[in-house]
Amino acid sequence: MKRRVVITGMGALTSVGNNVSQTWEALQAGKNGIDFITLFDASNAKVKIAGEVKNFEPVPTVSARDVRKLDRVIVLAICAAQEAYDQSKLQSTDYDQYRFGCFVTSGIGGLNTIWEESSTANNKGVERISPFFIPNAIINLVGGHICIRFQVKGPNLPVVTACSAGTNSIGEAFRNIRDGYLDLAFAGGSEAPINELGVGGFAAMRALCFSNDPNAASMPFDARRSGFVMAEGAGVLILEEYEHAINRGAPILGEVVGYGSTNDAFHMTAPDESAEGIDRCMRLAIQDAGIPKEAIGYINAHGTSTTLNDRIETLGIKKTFGSFAKELNISSTKSMTGHALGATGAIESIITIKALQDGIIPPTIHYEVSDPDCDLNYTPNVAVARSLHYAMNINLGFGGQNACLIFKKIE
Repeated sequence: MKRRVVITGMGALTSVGNNVSQTWEALQAGKNGIDFITLFDASNAKVKIAGEVKNFEPVPTVSARDVRKLDRVIVLAICAAQEAYDQSKLQSTDYDQYRFGCFVTSGIGGLNTIWEESSTANNKGVERISPFFIPNAIINLVGGHICIRFQVKGPNLPVVTACSAGTNSIGEAFRNIRDGYLDLAFAGGSEAPINELGVGGFAAMRALCFSNDPNAASMPFDARRSGFVMAEGAGVLILEEYEHAINRGAPILGEVVGYGSTNDAFHMTAPDESAEGIDRCMRLAIQDAGIPKEAIGYINAHGTSTTLNDRIETLGIKKTFGSFAKELNISSTKSMTGHALGATGAIESIITIKALQDGIIPPTIHYEVSDPDCDLNYTPNVAVARSLHYAMNINLGFGGQNACLIFKKIE
């Protein structure tokens, strides 16, 4: 018998807010979190803008010593996990440590450490490499530090699927709890890629927008779109078996009811022009949820502001929903936050849950020029009220990754 899985805690750090509440208020207001890069000297870089987490003060959540020692991607994850844990009202006596898992991932991991230690090796010699290089660089230590902090002794399994990693990690945690292997799990993602190597690497692929105008860069579904805007951040949820949550009097924020995952098997970076993989992924999630497609009122789209993604994602939605696609409210909150790579699916899952809770669809800002290939309702520029019972989050990643989650409002 499949068990119900609910969300009892959420934590987020984004370019528009340093917790879930700040982030959600900013998104409803259409606030743009994209600005000029301050984390490194970008004066000679082709791309000079990003979605940085602003006024971030990890102390005292993370000790000053650990802030100095740990990569930023780990620090962001710990802070988001602490917010989720606190909201869930968990106590260490509430659970079996071996029935509590961790599915917190990253698309790239400790990229700041990789960049800094590579520079050290090149300039000073390999004997000067820090002993913290490997533990800070590898992705499983993002969740590993969460496990150590909260004494989580179930599996620590980061699902690494590029920009769908956060969504896949939540989906796999959902399955583990639903099928009886675990009672609780941290799930989500963290990313801190804003340095010379990260920005330079994506710029070299021509994946980023080169506008360098914060108000004319991340423009999902707009005909002027030309690339995504890199961001950093973290999103962590606590997923919990329904009866376990009820028995301890936990706050229940929403329910996970469906998950789908596919691969295009088509190209290293480009989505399949047919949108077959995206379509199948959404259909699998709807089938898993056991609901008619018409029950879904809102989709938080991947919506990267790249020419290919937005057109093909739109085609996928049309294939899945048919004529009902026109009835959906869709938005890309990347228009405000930027694209936080492996963390984006977790951040956007939190946003989707907040939309369900409050009956508010966050907008796609910077939307001015319509594209005939992107002709659905992207909730342009201003948030709208809508009664919602089910909502969907879609995320796609390099390598043909497609991931989809469906959430249900707790009535």
